[in-house]
Amino acid sequence: MVTIKDVAKATGVSPSTVSRVIADNPRISPDTKKKVRKAMKDLGYHPNVNARNLVAKSTKAIGVILPSSADKSLQNPFFPEVLRGIGSITHKMQYSMTLSSGDTEEEIFNEVERMVYGSYVDGVILLYSRVNDRITDFLIETNFPFVIVGKPYDNVSNITHVDNDNFKAGKDITSYLIEQGHERIAFIGGAKDLFVTVDREAGYEAAMREAGISENPAYKLHTEFLKSGGREAVEKLLSLDVKPTGVVVTDDLMSLGVLSTLEELGFHVPFDMSLVSFNNVYLSEITRPALTTVDVQIHQLGAQSAKALIELTLNKDEPAKRIIIPHQIVYRDSVSKIEK
Repeated sequence: MVTIKDVAKATGVSPSTVSRVIADNPRISPDTKKKVRKAMKDLGYHPNVNARNLVAKSTKAIGVILPSSADKSLQNPFFPEVLRGIGSITHKMQYSMTLSSGDTEEEIFNEVERMVYGSYVDGVILLYSRVNDRITDFLIETNFPFVIVGKPYDNVSNITHVDNDNFKAGKDITSYLIEQGHERIAFIGGAKDLFVTVDREAGYEAAMREAGISENPAYKLHTEFLKSGGREAVEKLLSLDVKPTGVVVTDDLMSLGVLSTLEELGFHVPFDMSLVSFNNVYLSEITRPALTTVDVQIHQLGAQSAKALIELTLNKDEPAKRIIIPHQIVYRDSVSKIEK
């Protein structure tokens, strides 16, 4: 195995100079750095990051916690895109990323415990926000640096989080359907303990209320953020005597399930039913009809959460931040106007 001594010998400098080049010490001249780095590359020398980090008390790694079993989460294009955003920052800052892969809440909790007590990572990003979350409580108790993508429960003010204004986004997209003449509007959301669902649903209700449209409880459904979830919800809506003319779906992947089920059952979007959605994942653009959806800037949610976490790990006294990523509606082909 190539050692620091071998690099020193090849370049004619001392082993301590090689160490300083590895640490990017500003006192070492650019020419020496260039010469040593070239020798490291030619000899195939890789610094032992763990050994270096023990001295620095930093792992230069962050943990990323998915909301449920990794296989289910990663079926939803939201998660690969948010990971791409996180990766854009970790790559730039020369950090590595450890992804939780537990299948159950218990497994994920044990994994987070190992990350914290084993000092595998400097901090973690939670890619979800739910009511009474054990992992969030544990991270608060252990005073371990973490950032939430979403909104902390109980509106805890001392947790750094990166989010959209999901209430306003829900209201904006529902108002758009109302402007197009729709009054019988259904809502299909994810699990009720997820804040993203709660806020988008509250926005939907506010838009309906302000337009003077009375609520129909049968029009509100909750299911998993998966394509199959959308399928189940549509079957329930179509069994109603008075069917909705428009549907607000809180996630693009569920919308694909809604769309394909409607088409299979002979309902054409947007002519028989209009459909709006959230997230603006790549699939929403290439499906037919292309979906009108709220662009929540997923990549930015990831990038800003990684930036905020790294700042927090470098300075534990960094004040908690609430970072709101703006949203906008992307108008496509899944909505038709109802003429009065």
